[in-house]
Amino acid sequence: METQRKVAVFGAYGHTGRFVVAELARRGFAPVPAGRDAARLAELAAGLGLGEVRPASADDPAALDRALAGTAAVVNCAGPFAATAGPVVEAALRAGIPYVDVAAEIEANHDTFERYADPAKAAGTAVVPAMAFYGGLGDLLATVAMGDWTSADEAHVAYGLSGWHPTPGTRASGTVSHERRGGRRVRFSGGRLAYHDDPLPAETWDFPGPLGRRAVVADFTMADSVTIPRHLLVPEVRGYMTVEAVEELSSPDTPPPAPADEHGRSAQTFVVDVELRRGTERRRATASGRDIYAVSAPLAVEAVARILDGRTKTVGVASAGEMFDAADLLRALAPHVTVDLP
Repeated sequence: METQRKVAVFGAYGHTGRFVVAELARRGFAPVPAGRDAARLAELAAGLGLGEVRPASADDPAALDRALAGTAAVVNCAGPFAATAGPVVEAALRAGIPYVDVAAEIEANHDTFERYADPAKAAGTAVVPAMAFYGGLGDLLATVAMGDWTSADEAHVAYGLSGWHPTPGTRASGTVSHERRGGRRVRFSGGRLAYHDDPLPAETWDFPGPLGRRAVVADFTMADSVTIPRHLLVPEVRGYMTVEAVEELSSPDTPPPAPADEHGRSAQTFVVDVELRRGTERRRATASGRDIYAVSAPLAVEAVARILDGRTKTVGVASAGEMFDAADLLRALAPHVTVDLP
């Protein structure tokens, strides 16, 4: 495999990282597993027949440089991203290669945009945070829904999950985010991230059939609150999550996701329903599929492929909808994702 087809995957042995490694191999890339645990890297490589692994820790810049040497891009799958995003972005900039991550942490994504916008632009390097189920998919849908509007009053992102069995990584990232917020909640309102202590309201959301009207927890804010307003003029971004998913996520007794097919995907299904509102006008875009962790892999790998092929709209730090042709990318996700676009 040619050097320009090598893609480093930091945190390759994690739950989402394994899906990314498999998707890279399926797409004809040569995945280079990297991460701090050499034994787990070796186990992963042996199971997939990979010939090269590169142990590295996020707090060791020299090791990160060795891990990225000779690769064409890096996908960061190692949470909590509050600890890994910065060091891996900096290593990617030193190597002169694009960076993609699957971070769902609101503050970590905000930090990436704020800290690395100028360095990445100066380097002419693409940095795409939150290129995953949370952050990336909603942003792509919102971008398509916006269409020829120059602004909207509100963006609503409703997640219809059949349930949510969180990975250990999700729980660890949630703990870090909770600590960073001092236990408060966050929403994007009035054109900024605002922290609050009031309880999350119970509402209903009319998902497309067959899901239909479901009870949801409103103001359930995810990474879309960072990615959407970075490039779309929308002062209010509201999130919603089905009650069943919130209850499972909140319970410490909920087990991690279990494989239910030959690809290792769980039985979880999802619908992401995005609605933009401007006055009395409404525009909607929807995506559905299976397993929120597994589907992050085709999203991240499609991003890598498009960056390396030059199918981008900008350089520097950008969200999915700002970096790529949103409608074209969403349609390219088939059969992993089914979309209904305006």
